[in-house]
Amino acid sequence: MKLVHVIGARPNFIKVAPVYRAIEQYPQIRQIIVHTGQHYDFNMSDVFFQQLSLPVPDINLGVGSGSHAVQTAQIMMRFENVLLNEKPSLVLVYGDVNSTIATALVCAKLGFRVGHVEAGLRSFDRTMPEEINRILTDHVSDLLFTPSEDGDKNLTQEGIAPQKIHFVGNVMIDTLMRLLPAALERWQDGKFSLNGVSVEKDQYVLVTLHRPANVDDPDMLKEIMAALVDISRDLPVIFPIHPRTKRRLEEIPRAPKEKRLHLVNPVGYLDFLALQRYAKLIITDSGGIQEESTYLKVPCLTVRENTERPVTLAMGTNILIGRDMARLCTESRRILRGEKRLGQVPPLWDGHAAERIAQIIVKKFEL
Repeated sequence: MKLVHVIGARPNFIKVAPVYRAIEQYPQIRQIIVHTGQHYDFNMSDVFFQQLSLPVPDINLGVGSGSHAVQTAQIMMRFENVLLNEKPSLVLVYGDVNSTIATALVCAKLGFRVGHVEAGLRSFDRTMPEEINRILTDHVSDLLFTPSEDGDKNLTQEGIAPQKIHFVGNVMIDTLMRLLPAALERWQDGKFSLNGVSVEKDQYVLVTLHRPANVDDPDMLKEIMAALVDISRDLPVIFPIHPRTKRRLEEIPRAPKEKRLHLVNPVGYLDFLALQRYAKLIITDSGGIQEESTYLKVPCLTVRENTERPVTLAMGTNILIGRDMARLCTESRRILRGEKRLGQVPPLWDGHAAERIAQIIVKKFEL
């Protein structure tokens, strides 16, 4: 059997790593990794392959950046040739990025079977490009691997056949659990140094922001930065800047430099995991970080109006802030005073989700 993994962006790399490792236990399956090139910056791509111990992709489509339409179209055109040449029995796609929907659509058009890892998540906000990607990918997929029970419910309500749906748990947590010990080795005597900035355990706030609703609106971005400056007066803020956010920051007037707000270049997976583990608070608009902070039991404030990961609100440590920067400052100070909930780890976030995916594939294809 030939199986193709399609990845294109940083979150995909974290998800594919445990699945690739789990399927390696079945020598009757030949695995091929196709990298669309959606993320092509070294700190957003290559360094992740190194740290996650992923093999060099067998095929790189080299698509690069572009509008949603251009990027999606380029991936579809280039991936079509891959499918026709390789003729895989199954294509696995991950998450909700443009690479996911583009390649799933090509598979559906040409009659190749698709499995969607991280299926069923819904924000119920169709103004988000990722929501469109999630819905369409799920409806053209043959196997749907859900990370939480709400995913099963969403898919069933949308009329997807129950036999296609498999609740397996969260593959991102598989990777986190495997690499957390290596990440923690980066702490020396209770301190962690990064790009000339040194922090102590439980004595800093970690920030990551990249979504268009937050960074593409100059007024909103200025409000966010002002709030972060305010929060940094209570505790140092470490802000690894996504390339998209960096470009937008260069386009707005800069406020006077705040010594305790540290803007640093993107960091690799292990460094970021080390920072997450001992942050007093995480401020983000990333879906995956909502999940990782829940597992690590670190308080998380999400700068979004909604989330496709409601289990992090119901069971975890996550709180939705929306676009209310006054509330962001208020909630941050409440948490920094020690008023926080520890939450609990959702079902099947146990480090074995990828093994369950591999077992289902072997059974479905009678290998």
